[in-house]
Amino acid sequence: MSIFDVVRKALLAGIGVQEKVKELVDELIKKGELSEAEGAKLVKEWTEKAEKSTEGLRQSITELINSTLERLKLPSREEIERLEKKVDMLAERLKRLEGEKEDVVE
Repeated sequence: MSIFDVVRKALLAGIGVQEKVKELVDELIKKGELSEAEGAKLVKEWTEKAEKSTEGLRQSITELINSTLERLKLPSREEIERLEKKVDMLAERLKRLEGEKEDVVE
């Protein structure tokens, strides 16, 4: 299972739970066990906790991805760009040297 699948399932579960919480609160309001204000407060509190949890999940996933990339020792974008510049510079230098060599041979 990929990281994408794990995140997707977690988000879908979160959405499903959020809907169930709203349904439960609505049912309690209909039964008169909660006032609308209490229900709104409960949903708001749950939503805030869910957002904090989601942020924690996002941070954990980011850390996991970063540590995995470090272990793979993949070059960074900056390193690749630096190497591309060096290759371009060396190719240009080689081109000039080959041109000078042709001038000497003729």
